[in-house]
Amino acid sequence: MAADISPRPQARKPVLLSKIEALQDVVNTAVIIPKEDGVISVSQDRTVRVWLKRDSGQYWPSIYHTMPAPCSCMSFNPETRRLSVGMDNGVVSVSSPRDSPAHQGGVTVVLFVLEMEWVLSTGQDKSFTWHCSESGQQLGTYRTTAWVSGLQFDVETRHAFVGDHSGQVTILKLEQDSCSLVTTFKGHTGNVTALCWDPVQRVLFSGSSDHSIIMWDIGGRKGTAIEMQGHNEKVQGLCYAPHTRQLISCGSDGGIVVWNMDVTRQETPEWLDSDSCQRCEQPFFWNFKQMWDSKKIGLRQHHCRKCGQAVCGKCSSKRSTIPLMGFEFEVRVCDSCHESITDEERAPTATFHDSKHAVVHMHYEPTRSWLLTSGADRVIKLWDMTPVVS
Repeated sequence: MAADISPRPQARKPVLLSKIEALQDVVNTAVIIPKEDGVISVSQDRTVRVWLKRDSGQYWPSIYHTMPAPCSCMSFNPETRRLSVGMDNGVVSVSSPRDSPAHQGGVTVVLFVLEMEWVLSTGQDKSFTWHCSESGQQLGTYRTTAWVSGLQFDVETRHAFVGDHSGQVTILKLEQDSCSLVTTFKGHTGNVTALCWDPVQRVLFSGSSDHSIIMWDIGGRKGTAIEMQGHNEKVQGLCYAPHTRQLISCGSDGGIVVWNMDVTRQETPEWLDSDSCQRCEQPFFWNFKQMWDSKKIGLRQHHCRKCGQAVCGKCSSKRSTIPLMGFEFEVRVCDSCHESITDEERAPTATFHDSKHAVVHMHYEPTRSWLLTSGADRVIKLWDMTPVVS
């Protein structure tokens, strides 16, 4: 359950390096060009632009190209400098002899995999496809249950992670021209909006419109799912800084949250069912028999976020942060759990920062610790994250 966040003031915060404001429409995807003072953007206005920093310190569009349809997503490979662009007409444009008509609806995510020479894409037509990046030939496809809005790929094991609008994440094992379903898991109550894969720890992060982030332990094979809540609105982007073991998330609430993942986090408990308060045994309002027998008015049911027990308002009148469970802001806990939480357990494990625009897309460049945020205000901002990612 989401809650309003009142972030603590931060002594150290991201440094705004530059703004790119000469945009005609919302930028759906943008990336920082590594080792260069440059940015590539694709927009709803059908343009692909390369912005290079001039001596004046401003970024200007040095390359400007108009596509046949609005550009919904892209993938840039810095080694080959190859750009793959997905469009609203279902076409994926790559550096090959011809474009690939990949989907019947708009392309939602596109990924270029250099090691396999594959272009992976998902669309509003509820399909996941992969093409040969050289010939443009479609190699395989998989039908999903809903629109796909998140996609990641593990090169070593050839596993694709597909997140969709039903809140489900599907794991597929890809071969050259076929795929097999490995498993599916669901923990979000809203649609999956972003995925981030850490191939070293073998952990998958998923963000959702339900304002939450879930860390899935894929490599441990224990089915562990750690929930983290740090946004007031939907999560729009996730990236992982492996050298510092920090997760960066951005949301449409304008928040930039930096999570310390170098701590032992705990799973949130399952909410227990009960017809009466599991502390004082007062009946809940639907328990007509006990209300009649005890001649008492039924109470509203709540749940303790720490132990998961069903409790009444009187027995859960306290609030507390539980950072190791992902609750960086105060949530409802039963009186017994409130007394057991120590000051050390309340120590924050995340920092909160304001980008001052509703983030649509984000990209992190780890070599310089630069973060790019693209907003609904049609502005791209470049941030130096060194003060907080270190």
